[in-house]
Amino acid sequence: MPEHRARKHHQDRVAEALREEIGAMIGGELTDPRIDFCHVSEVALNPGGKSARVYVAVDSSAKDIAKAESDTIAGLEAAKGYIRHELKERMGVRQVPDLTFLPDRSGRFQARIEELMSRSRKPARDSVAGKHASGATKSAAPGELAAQGAHPPNRQQHQAGHK
Repeated sequence: MPEHRARKHHQDRVAEALREEIGAMIGGELTDPRIDFCHVSEVALNPGGKSARVYVAVDSSAKDIAKAESDTIAGLEAAKGYIRHELKERMGVRQVPDLTFLPDRSGRFQARIEELMSRSRKPARDSVAGKHASGATKSAAPGELAAQGAHPPNRQQHQAGHK
């Protein structure tokens, strides 16, 4: 069991080193005009260490994000040989994993999910605010609301019920 933990730790260190070095190359050394402003978000190293998936997040301020992603990935794939050679020199290893560059769309998906969640919360909030504004609900003391089940009981009431 401990040998697996050590192997996993080694793979994590190698993946982090790959992420930092590839990110530094993208930031300053690669001059391909297809490579847009981007950063390496994650490197997933396969268990054997022979190959790695490099997830690249492209800056979302680009006009056509899909085209910018495909151009950036194409530019990185074209520079794959140079990147592997530089990684071998910098890291001082015998073998560098075969790199596969993939677009990281998780940030865009997360933003879209948050947008949809805020849309679904907004009408519910508006309808609750409308009921309170129209006076359709009577005001009650906090203890009465808790007794009606509208609010969860506070900690003291909860503990008193379990003694």
